[in-house]
Amino acid sequence: MSDRKIRVACVQLRSTDDVNENIATTSALIRAAHKDGAQFIATPENTTLMAPDGGAKLEKSFAEKDDPAIPAFARLAEELGVWLLIGSLAIKVSETKTANRSFLFDPKGRIDARYDKVHLFDVNLPSGETYRESNTVAPGGAAVVANLPFARIGLSVCYDLRFPQLYRTLAKNGAEILTVPSAFTETTGKAHWHVLLRARAIENAAFVMAPAQGGVHANGRRTYGHSLIIGPWGDILADGGIDPGVVGCEIDLEDIAAARGRVPSLTHDRPFSPPV
Repeated sequence: MSDRKIRVACVQLRSTDDVNENIATTSALIRAAHKDGAQFIATPENTTLMAPDGGAKLEKSFAEKDDPAIPAFARLAEELGVWLLIGSLAIKVSETKTANRSFLFDPKGRIDARYDKVHLFDVNLPSGETYRESNTVAPGGAAVVANLPFARIGLSVCYDLRFPQLYRTLAKNGAEILTVPSAFTETTGKAHWHVLLRARAIENAAFVMAPAQGGVHANGRRTYGHSLIIGPWGDILADGGIDPGVVGCEIDLEDIAAARGRVPSLTHDRPFSPPV
């Protein structure tokens, strides 16, 4: 029997534009995940704030030292004795920009790692939806892998999912679980969410945990939900559907070595010249 089995969980939210309400809702679901035995718990992008627009988000954001969510979740991680990934908070870094920042708390309530979303969502969708995240968000510039007692965790956020080179870099640097906290639009989620997440798992022979926002939010924006936990062979182990809640399962980290042994593509990269 493998000694690398752990229980993990994704918290699925339908966050509002009320920071304190979202902290309370998220905390209750984290407690439920812990009660179900989860040792590593992850929440979605925009955990504490889904504002009507970028300006409203900026107005309700805090500098890291002032954000009430950080001490609240730090205390909760310590109380429960769990590793807790808060998928992202809007952290004010200037008068005009926030960072879309993940925080990983250890079981003592200390911040073990931070990650600022690198790729920003600037798109015009066929549905008529337009998003310009770069108007109010400063991009990150560094990949992050955190070393937990049971696994190495590679961090990312939402739109990063469309850039496989980031996940290749994380896996090449030892990541065994890839986290993708997200607030995917309903439009893009229906088309691409499951297939992209399965692809990232298969390409890197890694577990993927993708906690998501789901439903209708403050500005009428619809997010896709379907928080997923995916195995290193691309099998969907758990799917959260559309409503807020907890989706968890036991994973066996020995499955990573088995998958990488079957198709050892992580060791087969070769240099090549670009086309001319």
